[in-house]
Amino acid sequence: MATVLVTGSNKGLGLELCRQLSDRGDEVIAACRTSARELETLGVRVVAGIDVARQESVEALVAALGGQRVDTLINNAGIMTVETLANLDLDRIREQVEVNSLGPLRVTVALLPNLQRGSKVAILTSLMGSITDNGSGGYYGYRISKAAVNMVGVNLAHDLRSRDISVVLLHPGMVATQMTGGMGIPTTESVRGLIARIDALTIEDSGSMWHANGQRLPW
Repeated sequence: MATVLVTGSNKGLGLELCRQLSDRGDEVIAACRTSARELETLGVRVVAGIDVARQESVEALVAALGGQRVDTLINNAGIMTVETLANLDLDRIREQVEVNSLGPLRVTVALLPNLQRGSKVAILTSLMGSITDNGSGGYYGYRISKAAVNMVGVNLAHDLRSRDISVVLLHPGMVATQMTGGMGIPTTESVRGLIARIDALTIEDSGSMWHANGQRLPW
């Protein structure tokens, strides 16, 4: 049984990650800003009031863990708004960078004392952060924030390799969640793939980006 911490766990992918991981017997710590009834019914440990964009909030998460070992950290918390060249909102772009890019870095660094040899760090990214794959433009804040978190993940992979901590960047696919307006594949299908990718992660693959379906993705 592994101990897995999931951020952004009160809905969507985060909630389903908690459900599937708990169902298979893992000890799940669900970190979220606000809890939800569905989350509470899973029987996992819920640590509410955690905003990955605020250092003091992340420090509260560290205090709540009290030195508990974390075998797998899943940085799932994220936001998306829509900006075009004709409708730029720099404040919304900054907010997405704060949550989507700096949030995983902030949480991972804060929890380094809880991560030990053999631990894994997963970062939920998006193919929309791939420079090679960008064929349409738009979504300035989301694309920028996901491209930035890809660099965060690669940097962490280099810096944590000597500690035998593996890092993987994961694209869940187009998933039918509130964020996508209900368009895409079922959340259950995506999460099964995400968990499979995390399970298969080795130190040799650390720093790579993968689709939930097992396809290695371009930068």
